[in-house]
Amino acid sequence: LDIGTWDLACEFNNTDHHTELNGMDRLIVRRGQAFTINLYLNSGSYQPGSSQLHITAETGPQPVEQYGTRAVFGLSDEIDSTCWSAAVTSPPCDTVCLSVCAAPDAPIGRYVLTLDGRIQFEFILLFNPWCPRDVVHMDSEEKLAEYVLSQDGIIFRGDANYPVPLAWYFGQFEEGILDTCFRILDMNPKHKRNPGKDCSGRRNVIYVTRVLSAMINSNDRDDGVLEGCWKDTFDGGVSPMSWRGSVQILKTWNRTSCMPVRYGQCWVFAALACTVSRALGIPCRVVTNYYSAHDTNSNLVIERYVNEKGETDSSTRDMIWNYHCWVESWMTRPDLSPGFDGWQASDPTPQEKSEGVFCCGPVPVRAIKEGELTLKYDAPFVFAEVNADLVYVLKYKDGSTRKIVNDQKVGQKISTKSVGRDEREDITHLYKYPEGSVEERQVFEKANHQNKLQQQQANTGLHITIKLSTGIRKGCDFDVFAIVTNNTEEDKKCRLVFASRAVSYNGVVGRECGFKDLLNVELAPGGERKVPLRLNYSKYCNNLTEDNLVRLGALLIDYGTREAVMAMRDIVLDDPEIKIRILGEPKENRKLAAELTLQNPLPQPLQGCCFTIEGANLTGGSSITEKLESTIEPGQEAKVKIYFTPTQSGLRKLVVDFDSDKLGHVRGYRNVIIGK
Repeated sequence: LDIGTWDLACEFNNTDHHTELNGMDRLIVRRGQAFTINLYLNSGSYQPGSSQLHITAETGPQPVEQYGTRAVFGLSDEIDSTCWSAAVTSPPCDTVCLSVCAAPDAPIGRYVLTLDGRIQFEFILLFNPWCPRDVVHMDSEEKLAEYVLSQDGIIFRGDANYPVPLAWYFGQFEEGILDTCFRILDMNPKHKRNPGKDCSGRRNVIYVTRVLSAMINSNDRDDGVLEGCWKDTFDGGVSPMSWRGSVQILKTWNRTSCMPVRYGQCWVFAALACTVSRALGIPCRVVTNYYSAHDTNSNLVIERYVNEKGETDSSTRDMIWNYHCWVESWMTRPDLSPGFDGWQASDPTPQEKSEGVFCCGPVPVRAIKEGELTLKYDAPFVFAEVNADLVYVLKYKDGSTRKIVNDQKVGQKISTKSVGRDEREDITHLYKYPEGSVEERQVFEKANHQNKLQQQQANTGLHITIKLSTGIRKGCDFDVFAIVTNNTEEDKKCRLVFASRAVSYNGVVGRECGFKDLLNVELAPGGERKVPLRLNYSKYCNNLTEDNLVRLGALLIDYGTREAVMAMRDIVLDDPEIKIRILGEPKENRKLAAELTLQNPLPQPLQGCCFTIEGANLTGGSSITEKLESTIEPGQEAKVKIYFTPTQSGLRKLVVDFDSDKLGHVRGYRNVIIGK
């Protein structure tokens, strides 16, 4: 064929392949699905049967057919979607409509397509969850819209009793993000060691997911994207709470020659992994596990020693995190026995090494539920996160110990955003069987979880719970109550220690916020006593971390039997609400204003106040900040107007952040429907 010019039909192809939000200026297609190129001939016309075309498709620095990084093929009568193929779909004339299809298991990446050794052009190939032959295939349009195409979402933080939704701007289609995602793959140590083999590995979504789990964190000094920090101060970087989305982090990493961005914590690591996965075409969601165990010695037990004053010994590395976020990616697992396809958990937060590297997963969620701990990858660690046993031991001054009766459970309210709605979906049943069920016991036997199997709930006859008053907001003084009950037939004389301390979401206990030690609590048979503890703003204000969490612990020691019962509860101090009004009719490429208002709830003035907004296709891939010069007195409102111009129609989230010297980062969001 005497080819003169050609047209890659980017607008048509990208729209057909669900990549149009990446832009129309280059060809971005998905594997296992045909795309069309128009070839304009200088002379002659295409003749079926006699006209030939020699085509090669190559990716990576060392393309080889045997590794799948090079494909050589000619024209067929029709497209074969099981392998690389090409067919002409137009009648004989001087314009040839060439249809090309990549194999459904081809490596993702940047490709060069060569026609007859003369004409070359580039395109990008992604995973294809719309293609039944692709291992990431998902058969629900609603789920695809949520888990691949949605550029914003909700991540749950707070506490099991009080999940707090945090809006997040994933921004996987913003300008430059897809190139940054491929750069992350290219910077991984496996690529540097053997680029040809690594590019071949990109056919395999399990391999890509595992590489991402390692590269989102920078703990291996491997040019990873984000550095974690769980201290009280964030010197040399910014607080993890200050990020509203993934785009600024990825752009910063890309701009600074792959220097780790400072700092992240678990929800930021998970959100970044979700952005990159969706950008590459892997259906992905962020999940939150409340009371998540970090079991460092793999014995499925988190042991805590408590003294008579209720103070916990903090020498162990085993932790219970208030919540922990990871991601789930959707794929089949041809490497495992049948029954383990679907959601796979992987965790980019650096906690423990796997095969010598800080990464975790992917492991089938089903394997965790069934206690199949030998299945790849890292099943024991994830199983412990949702099933470890929490044991508290009372250590008396004389060195003797007693196990404390305590009903706190690990792995509660496992949560993710609902499909198409902002509500919380509880997915605990995907990770574990109902408590006390026959199936649960069988799983513990399979996983050799001896502690849970031997558990007999000791009953001392003494009972303790913690109750809260309503309207616990940052800035006010409030009461919490320990309610102790004697369910025995005899009089009881006890000691009650009721303490409150600031706590970080990863379980690190901070300074005291209120304390009571009653050495002489007398309870008649069947008797009950309600003991209040006052928490004053003046005391807790300087002790809180940005997580706004206070841990309450009540320890009741029976002087007669030396037995002890304990209750523990974490409370979330509510931030004030940011009121968000949209002024003007929301339309594509028309300037809008957001009027943002926040009332100072504290008994002291706020200084250094600023509002920041960010949102997919709303703020041009960057954030917009408005500072307030004035001090905001107690009860007074901070108010600004910020202008922005939406670039795409559809439902979008405007993510808002308010920062000040005393309140820290306060978050809010508003759903905005942008018209055409």
